[in-house]
Amino acid sequence: MNFLAHLYLSQNNTNIMIGNFIADHIRGNNYKNFSKEIQQGIFLHRAIDTFTDAHEIVRKSKRRLHKRYRHYDGVIIDIFYDYFLAKNWADYSAIPLNVYTDSINKLFSKKSPELPLKSQSFIKYMIEYNILYNYQFKEGIQKVLNGVNARTKGKSQMNLAIEDLRKLEQELQEDFTLFFKDLIEFSNQKLFELKY
Repeated sequence: MNFLAHLYLSQNNTNIMIGNFIADHIRGNNYKNFSKEIQQGIFLHRAIDTFTDAHEIVRKSKRRLHKRYRHYDGVIIDIFYDYFLAKNWADYSAIPLNVYTDSINKLFSKKSPELPLKSQSFIKYMIEYNILYNYQFKEGIQKVLNGVNARTKGKSQMNLAIEDLRKLEQELQEDFTLFFKDLIEFSNQKLFELKY
């Protein structure tokens, strides 16, 4: 899953959110440098990624893109799933998306100096372009796809994936809705286990 989903699945716990957000930038046992709750967020992130990669619905979504994008199919699906979460945000949260993403931007703006350098770099970009809020728009998704494609020096051709989103939107939306229900249940259980 991508950033918005990971944050949403942190149950509005600030430290869990921080851990969940920085997890990809924490190698090996470097998580030990953080507080217990931030560690729980890191472990939650890793569990979510493992659950997501193994889920049959996610695999089905990836197969829809695999021929064109090969091993980048999973990265694209992560981004597309955040699009569906943002677009259908009112189905999942009573807090409006603009209010939620503003509070996230403020939190990470304040906490950024305490976080890994890679996280700091992404936070700057995320806030400057209001990425989390703009996930709900195809233009926002295009910007993210362009950015990732640039980081792969054009090898991934992910900048073209917006065409696939337009073409497969209904099928992918159905995949996301079914999968996210399972993921919420899994994440809630995992977070409970991590706390106790």
